[in-house]
Amino acid sequence: MRFLLLCTLLLCTLLLLLGAGCMDQSEEEVTVRVVSAGSMLVPLEAIEEAYEDLHPEVDIQVEGHGSIQAVRQVTDLNRRFDLVLVADQALIPDMMYREMDNGEGQYADSFVPFATNQIVIAYTNQSMYADEITPDNWYQILARPDVHIGFSNPMLDACGYRALMVTALAGEYYGDEGLFDRMIGDHIHPMATVERSGDGISIVLPELLLPEGDKVSIRSGSIYLLALLDAGGIDYVFEYRSVARDHGLHWIDLPPEIDLSDPQFLDNYKKVRVNLGYQRFESIENIRIGEPIVYAATIPNNAEKPEHAEQFLEFMIEGIQKGQYGGPEPL
Repeated sequence: MRFLLLCTLLLCTLLLLLGAGCMDQSEEEVTVRVVSAGSMLVPLEAIEEAYEDLHPEVDIQVEGHGSIQAVRQVTDLNRRFDLVLVADQALIPDMMYREMDNGEGQYADSFVPFATNQIVIAYTNQSMYADEITPDNWYQILARPDVHIGFSNPMLDACGYRALMVTALAGEYYGDEGLFDRMIGDHIHPMATVERSGDGISIVLPELLLPEGDKVSIRSGSIYLLALLDAGGIDYVFEYRSVARDHGLHWIDLPPEIDLSDPQFLDNYKKVRVNLGYQRFESIENIRIGEPIVYAATIPNNAEKPEHAEQFLEFMIEGIQKGQYGGPEPL
């Protein structure tokens, strides 16, 4: 009798262990890895939380960089991500429509545009001349010698080369050809130069973009300037409007003719181009041309969880279209 009872107990224990093993296997967590432009990090935090509440079996892991650096994680550093989000749609075909190192097709062959934005001048109450700056005099304020400004590295981040484009376009718009030099060009060593030909403007950067003096500060991504701005180390930052809003900053809206937001002014934006100086990384096209800001997403062809990435992307775009999570404006 005892033997039968012992056998029964052992059998029940075995069945419970097998059942638990099956349950663990069926409920195994799925990790979806996302690499994103830094300007998407605030909305992505809310989107990730909402998605995981609906799909507790999925773990969305987000990593932020400047847009060029985000793509390079896949193309140059050979890291596996399931979803890539950038603040400049042109970067995906320019950098990812090429053969993978293992020869198994391209890194990507399609992308989905999903949002737009505009460049603004962000600042705080403690910024120099914060009580004086207006949409009419912002460029004069930023050009003053005692005003410290910041922008992201254009070789790593789309907001960086867009800051240069906006400054050059502002010089044309306000009839002040020396504006770019006084605000930025003269404060980089070697100097960044502006070359004009017909109605075109080319900004040529040196091989190494190093500030000279304390007029300008440069960081790898625009969001990394915000701590410096909050601490009073700089007065004004070239930033995306959504980032300024999401972080509770003051900002100056610029004329649509120069803020890279309006397709109506495409011909004007296309006048300016930035030469990144040299082929720093194999996958980067040297010339960036002015155009309206459009965010885009792609699922790399070597993604490990493409189906889950597609479901998360659809959820994200739907939320952005409804304005639920802040971030850039829907297309």
